[in-house]
Amino acid sequence: MNFEDQIGEILLGLAPGEVVTYGEVAAQAGRPGAARAVGNYLRKSTGLPWWRVVASSGRLVPGLEERHAELLRSEGVELRNGKVAKSR
Repeated sequence: MNFEDQIGEILLGLAPGEVVTYGEVAAQAGRPGAARAVGNYLRKSTGLPWWRVVASSGRLVPGLEERHAELLRSEGVELRNGKVAKSR
């Protein structure tokens, strides 16, 4: 299975309210340190729960913060100061 397929499998395996970082996804997909590659893939993909992935600081996707926050809150994720405070 290639890296992009592994990213998709990881994200589709996340439960509502579960949040991971780009780095965690990269490591789970077998490419530690490839956090940017995960972000680049998510930017061009469709059908994946991209909103369940945040920066290691908890920061939301720049330019999509409002939509990102809305989707996370709908799954019960607590946000504080524009960042993920904790996940279920």
